[in-house]
Amino acid sequence: MLRLRLYLSFVRFGHTVFALPFALVGALLASQQYPITMGRAGWIIAAMVTARTAAMGFNRLVDARFDALNPRTADRELPRGALKGSDAVVLIGVSSVAFVLVTTQLGLLCLVLSPVALVIVFWYSLAKRYTAFTQLFLGLALAVAPVGGWLAAGGRGGLEPWLLALGTGAWVAGFDIFYACQDLEFDRANGLQSIPARFGVQRSLIIARCLHVVTVLALAAVVLVVPLGWVYLAGVTGVALLLIYEQSLVRADDLSRVKQAFDLNGYVGFFYLMTTTGAVYVG
Repeated sequence: MLRLRLYLSFVRFGHTVFALPFALVGALLASQQYPITMGRAGWIIAAMVTARTAAMGFNRLVDARFDALNPRTADRELPRGALKGSDAVVLIGVSSVAFVLVTTQLGLLCLVLSPVALVIVFWYSLAKRYTAFTQLFLGLALAVAPVGGWLAAGGRGGLEPWLLALGTGAWVAGFDIFYACQDLEFDRANGLQSIPARFGVQRSLIIARCLHVVTVLALAAVVLVVPLGWVYLAGVTGVALLLIYEQSLVRADDLSRVKQAFDLNGYVGFFYLMTTTGAVYVG
């Protein structure tokens, strides 16, 4: 049990709640045309969990050297020796294989695209070595979630998954910019690239806030292609209020509440899933 808890901490399993609700919203909207069973919904959740576990394990493995040098991350499992690199490699391999196997239950298209999805989510961990727009690549990695949910539920055409992907990607990139502001000096000193390292904290916060405006607009635009009504728009308004509160916690001259702002995002996805479900089945 202690070993399991160690692995769950290693991949920050609780942060699965960030992207998973958007994958389920993608599946939920597709189910209006292609009804899905609870079993298929379970496979979609399994796909999300295994893909994210592989991606997070890869992130921790390739960043272990930098994590050991950064006082903020030096206590993570690999730097402090609680897990070995070989443990991470096994976890990544098992999770990746499990993800591909799970997609066999979601249709041929999902199976064919599964290696592409893994490449996208792995690339983010390497991006900081090559481009300042690292946070946008994390947004892309999580933007895959609603499109994957849509395809896994049988959806094919339509604007819905792309609007969800835009909203999800902008949301994730925005809050990751907040988070990366903490490591601005470390990144610059160690040759790592990020939006804060390139543009500074003040301008980076403006970029993050603009991205969150894109999130709200993209999610609101879904109602233009799906008749979800006032319940859905009330949900998007709630998301907007949560993001405004999140942004109020982070200032250029005070980054002490960044973690609180970051953790708030778990509520954003869950709230959006619940209100969209209400719009579909009640509204």
